[in-house]
Amino acid sequence: MKVVIIGPAYPLRGGLATYNERLARAFREAGDEVRIVTFSLQYPNFLFPGQTQFSTEAGPADLDIEVSLNSVNPLSWVRVGRKLRAERPDLVIFRFWLPFMGPALGTVARLVRGNGHTRVVAITDNVIPHEKRPGDGPLTRYFLSACDGFVTMSRSVLKDLQNLGFGRKPALYRPHPLYDNFGPLKLKSEALAALKLPGTTGYLLFFGFIRAYKGLDIMLEAMADKRIAELPIKLIIAGEFYEDAAPYEELIRRYKLEDRIIRATDFIPNEKVVDYFCAADLIVQPYKNATQSGVSQIAYHFERPMLVTDVGGLAELIPDGVVGYVVPPTPGAIADAVVNFYAENHEAAFEVGVREQKKQFSWPLMVAALKEVAYLR
Repeated sequence: MKVVIIGPAYPLRGGLATYNERLARAFREAGDEVRIVTFSLQYPNFLFPGQTQFSTEAGPADLDIEVSLNSVNPLSWVRVGRKLRAERPDLVIFRFWLPFMGPALGTVARLVRGNGHTRVVAITDNVIPHEKRPGDGPLTRYFLSACDGFVTMSRSVLKDLQNLGFGRKPALYRPHPLYDNFGPLKLKSEALAALKLPGTTGYLLFFGFIRAYKGLDIMLEAMADKRIAELPIKLIIAGEFYEDAAPYEELIRRYKLEDRIIRATDFIPNEKVVDYFCAADLIVQPYKNATQSGVSQIAYHFERPMLVTDVGGLAELIPDGVVGYVVPPTPGAIADAVVNFYAENHEAAFEVGVREQKKQFSWPLMVAALKEVAYLR
């Protein structure tokens, strides 16, 4: 098939770009012709909470990436849509994660479908955003109504589609595939050495962009539990703040956690991801709400036990007691699980569970689902 993926990719950085580039390779491995259309401007600077939207790493030489879509310039939407309509790809896949992108992506989708040949499918990370704003509903519906079908990576998003009135359109659930593009596993000792961390301490890892819904405040309150304070463990916070860091720093001061926190609060480049995951005993995701998480799929790749909260679709892929813990989003419940993990020496047993469970998270299955839903009626 002739396939076009529309969404973040190099020179943009972050999990969405990483996913789309890996998906393009999966289509190519399946024998398809594939290219990516990405943003020349993804967010206006005043809307972007991080330090920079752009990667400082070398671009992927093996992928065809066109940088042409401006999220706030309707002329670029029309140019991209008309170009793709004339090219007549068999399948155009949109990555939809935020209502703000609805006008741009919805306009391109409508223009492309005008050729009567191209099928339009969306991978919907979210259809109800984590952080709600006025106008979210109309912007989301504008995009969703332009699609032929959907693939969701959590059952909760599939249910959200139905609740929004799109239950009659073809939709399939497939779990988020493994992020297997961060290199092979490392020995824990090697990862600790690369991070210049002593091996005499255990490490919990909170990884990824820091936003309110991800619950770092809950995790810091759990770290203040007296039982955890008595354990020889530290929390690594690895990821860039996408909001004000001051409330988190206040919690660290209030609970006297300074000596038990390791900050790596800049953007983590791809080549360093392996070190943070392989150095950790347990990956913690204390989210307040969620649909699915790429962090879980990195943890699966590096065969690390996980602790997740039972919110949204986050727990769907984490069998409790097999690969880690699924707990309520409260400091006490998180602390209970961390204490149990170390007291009962569960790391080795959970690693075995992770290795078995990770077999189901396949990129070929995602490719097959996208092709299938495009032609369902």
